[in-house]
Amino acid sequence: MKEAIGGRRFRRHIPPLLFLLALIAMLVAVARPAAVVTLPSQHQTIILAMDVSGSMRAVDVQPNRISAAQAAAKAFVAEQPSNVRIGVVSFAATASVVQTPTQNREDIVAAIDRFQLQRGTAIGSGIIVSLATIFPDAGIDVSSLIYGRYAPRGVPLDQAGKAEKPPFKPVPPGSYTSAAIILLTDGQRTTGPDSMEAARMAADRGVRIFTVGIGTTRGETIGYEGWSMRVRLDEDTLKAIADVTRGQYFYAGTATDLKKVYESLNARFLLEKKDMEISALFAAAAALTGLVSALLSLLWFNRIL
Repeated sequence: MKEAIGGRRFRRHIPPLLFLLALIAMLVAVARPAAVVTLPSQHQTIILAMDVSGSMRAVDVQPNRISAAQAAAKAFVAEQPSNVRIGVVSFAATASVVQTPTQNREDIVAAIDRFQLQRGTAIGSGIIVSLATIFPDAGIDVSSLIYGRYAPRGVPLDQAGKAEKPPFKPVPPGSYTSAAIILLTDGQRTTGPDSMEAARMAADRGVRIFTVGIGTTRGETIGYEGWSMRVRLDEDTLKAIADVTRGQYFYAGTATDLKKVYESLNARFLLEKKDMEISALFAAAAALTGLVSALLSLLWFNRIL
């Protein structure tokens, strides 16, 4: 008898306790808590913007920089989900689309294999052509931006001479989750639009740029067919490009490093950590706990609390 009475006394406290927990959960939900959660990536288009300047024939990365870059890029392509479209942009003194975004992996690999080295390094051109490839209907005037007059100091690159167009409304950097650019280069800009102005164009459109620096940071003299040139990896600019677009910079000093970089990028594009509001979870827990409290009170005591 005592055990039965003790059990009823204990049960009396369960519904109020559950109701208190429901109130606490509801208060937490009102505070709109957030947490870092890992979710499948939303990137549906990835642009590989790759440097094909003459310095990419250097052999400090075995067998040479361009071959190592091609091998790593092709391995990256092979690991991407089948629904992800991948485009390829090459840049030297200027930039061009060698493969429009597609899900056909054979076409992408063939485009990477077709690279031909040229003189010059126009990093800004590579970024602009990549953006025009991501937003084909946005009216980005590639010819004017790359070959025409550059923007006066303090004027956004894509607004120079375009006063007749409707004003462009920027979005927060990194907010466009449907596409990203992977920019690989072994040198510093020698021609073309300013790299940082082009990066700000990407930032204003919410597109992240993940920069990969390959080769030497101390500088190296490359000779070929009677001419020579001094090349140096401009890490500061590549870091700044990644930072302003909310991307990330990677350094690859060897072929092994480059492979690891692309493996890291592959993992990032498959799964991403994001800040997400979880107030709905607490609200649902509060509702469920409150409902259980009411049902137990009704079942045991024929009343709701």
